[in-house]
Amino acid sequence: MRLLTTLTSFLSVASAASLGKRAPTPGSLSQVTSFGTAPTKAAFYIYVPKKLAESPGIVVAIHYCTGTAQAYYNNSPYKTLAEQYGFIVIYPSSPHSGTCWDVSSKATLSHDGGGDSHTIANMVKWTITEYKADTTKIFVTGTSSGAMMTNVLAATYPDLFQAGIAYSGVPAGCFMSTSSGIAAWNNSCANGQSTATPQKWAQVVLDMYPSYPATSPRPRMQIYHGSADATIRPQNYQETMKQWAGVFGYNYDKPESTKSNDPQSGYTRTIYGERAQGIYAQGVGHSVNIRGADDMKFFGFAT
Repeated sequence: MRLLTTLTSFLSVASAASLGKRAPTPGSLSQVTSFGTAPTKAAFYIYVPKKLAESPGIVVAIHYCTGTAQAYYNNSPYKTLAEQYGFIVIYPSSPHSGTCWDVSSKATLSHDGGGDSHTIANMVKWTITEYKADTTKIFVTGTSSGAMMTNVLAATYPDLFQAGIAYSGVPAGCFMSTSSGIAAWNNSCANGQSTATPQKWAQVVLDMYPSYPATSPRPRMQIYHGSADATIRPQNYQETMKQWAGVFGYNYDKPESTKSNDPQSGYTRTIYGERAQGIYAQGVGHSVNIRGADDMKFFGFAT
């Protein structure tokens, strides 16, 4: 009898420890150390709101170079918005020197290729399973290097994400390294010298997941960029809009609409079609401030 009691007690403790790993403390940033396959050493931090929706959405919020998951958690509005709308926030943390993301290697620029994009996708899949998340409400956003990764994830995992918002990034694949460098910097791209037609940029996206059916849906994309960005030159805004216009078959030279002073004074919103729009911020440098309330509207959490 004593043996049975001891065994039962041991199993209860083991179960509680396992549950603790799977269920981080609501209302605080927690690290998940075991989430299945992790091809790279990118760290997985998660924020589960105290007011979690019954079938929650997920927002992946990706930090900039020199940043961390903790820094983006503290300096972006998503944890507060998560409490308001009941979604979960995933904050990946880069494992690379300088904490830029790998948006240059063949591995990360391929679906299930074993790079940072693959590791982040597996964070999302773990969260969907553990929290019974609504797969129609999976989104990604990021700033600078995180914006670059946002575009890469939209290209490599179009079956996982419903929409992406990139703040001051570059087109998916623009940082591609000819030397297979991981997290390599690309001056030509950063300086706005990597230019192509919408069709060629679209092909870069299609080549990242060549077996993805042409008729299957891809994430809606919203791109922000500042006209005075001296780090990621403004031409990257035009090239990124070419890319997504090309992916969706929109006419880059004839957008559906262009509206000045939207969403605020000095900003111009250009809608190329239902699934691609850009917001160009006149006089703004690197990088455009996050517009959390507007993000919620684009993602569909708010009206």
